[in-house]
Amino acid sequence: MAIPDKFTGFQVNSSETWTEFHKNEFDPKPFGDYDVDIKIECCEIVGTALRVGPKVTLIKPGQRVGVGAQSYSCLDCRQCKNENETYCKKQLDTYGAKWPDTGIPARPQRLRPRQKVGIVGIGGLGHFGVLFAKALGAEVWAISRTRAKEEDAKKMGATGLIATNEEGWSEPHSMTFDLIVNTANSFDGFQLSEYLSLLDVHGKWVSVGLPGGDGITIKNQDFLPNGCFIGSSHLGSRREMLEMLQLAADQKIKTWLEEVPISADNLKSSLLRLEHHDIKYRFCLTNYEDAFGK
Repeated sequence: MAIPDKFTGFQVNSSETWTEFHKNEFDPKPFGDYDVDIKIECCEIVGTALRVGPKVTLIKPGQRVGVGAQSYSCLDCRQCKNENETYCKKQLDTYGAKWPDTGIPARPQRLRPRQKVGIVGIGGLGHFGVLFAKALGAEVWAISRTRAKEEDAKKMGATGLIATNEEGWSEPHSMTFDLIVNTANSFDGFQLSEYLSLLDVHGKWVSVGLPGGDGITIKNQDFLPNGCFIGSSHLGSRREMLEMLQLAADQKIKTWLEEVPISADNLKSSLLRLEHHDIKYRFCLTNYEDAFGK
């Protein structure tokens, strides 16, 4: 039996119309290495396995299978490794759960799905951080001085935004981040110890922004509470760039940009706007033939 591109089911539109069912088609999530497509025989849910992912070891096509009320657990936490996966904090219910955007075929070894990642500075570079971290399956938080970009950050895929100008901003997320990527272009009023306090034990702080000035002061005491690590990153290799482009194509990642026809006046005005952070979130210079001829 061929697997349809779209699945069909009965649904209701809201809890207020919970008895008013209608048939509807929907797009299934991309079929992954650990997935099983089932021709449902009866609910809830028993049927025949039609397609089995290459990393599935316990089910073969043609077998009669059933699905319980839980369809996912992380398999990495203490509870899962002790065969208590029903208590996994990241478990997903079979019914009514939103499936996360995971299952990426190419991802850097430094970032794994379901890790909690913070992006400091939501500008040209930072907005890419949010987009790509989300595409890689991470729980992403934007970290900015104010909440001015909160709605944009959420549209990019961030779970939320942490505003560092608010009193006690670091306390609710203390020691919960696996990775924080700093893309900020200014260290004015920057207290590194507060940012590092967000990291879990042996978490990593990676700076990729290049602000001017004298930089920040680092004290050994700042690393002691969680044994965190601090570092930086240079240019990506060709392999990493190819992986990045493939990921962008697979996940349909779109840059938030403004097209600017290249000209002397437009270059000037664009640089002035960059200076005043008046951009969401990249300029793209276009119309080269108009400026330079064919």
